[in-house]
Amino acid sequence: MLVAGFPAGSLAANCYVVAPAAGEECVIVDPGQDAEGGIEEILREHRLKPVAVLITHGHFDHVMSVAPVCGARDVPAYIHPDDRVLLSDPGKGLSLAVSQQLLGGLEMSEPDDVRELADGTALELAGLTLTVDHAPGHSPGSVTFRTPATAELPEVMFAGDLLFAGSIGRTDLPGGSDEEMAASLRRVCLPRPDDTAVLPGHGPQTTIGRERATNPFLTRLAPGGSPGSPGAPGEGPLNAPTKGI
Repeated sequence: MLVAGFPAGSLAANCYVVAPAAGEECVIVDPGQDAEGGIEEILREHRLKPVAVLITHGHFDHVMSVAPVCGARDVPAYIHPDDRVLLSDPGKGLSLAVSQQLLGGLEMSEPDDVRELADGTALELAGLTLTVDHAPGHSPGSVTFRTPATAELPEVMFAGDLLFAGSIGRTDLPGGSDEEMAASLRRVCLPRPDDTAVLPGHGPQTTIGRERATNPFLTRLAPGGSPGSPGAPGEGPLNAPTKGI
């Protein structure tokens, strides 16, 4: 499997291009702010043809380039229905002050073809199988996409802003929830094999095993871990906007 990615925009949201191999069809995950140039470079380098855009959640730093990328390539966008409104009204996912600071008078619109994701769906796209796991907490419609393990490669999870190396997504924005984040981490992340590669929405790649052992937001949720909410005030992402929005 070929996975190429780069951080896009002022908040360095990771955009990924995924294909079975060079010269084949591909999917694009989270084309955020100013992502078109980086995407085009990857497509040319690896001779890839996009067939879909996949969106882990609707925050603007992950979706600002969705409409132009879909329009230029005439491909559909896939998003969970609970975040679909953010494609055309990104301010609804931000506080008023943050929205005014980051978006100003920015206007966005949906692509012509938007398809809604459901928990547990196995998408068959570009010769890939990607299982959708609904993972609310950072936003109501957050999802992850994971590819199955093979004899050559471990499972790969495109985690959006659910799980980062050493941290998790913030829960203090509109639609965020500490309780839902804890439930999503337990249900979506903890059961995965240790060698599952985690490609997050911000920051470096990691593995489930590494995060299970060292990430304080997972260790306290694992059997025998210390009690406490993974998003309690004063802890990590609630006060760490460097991890995006």
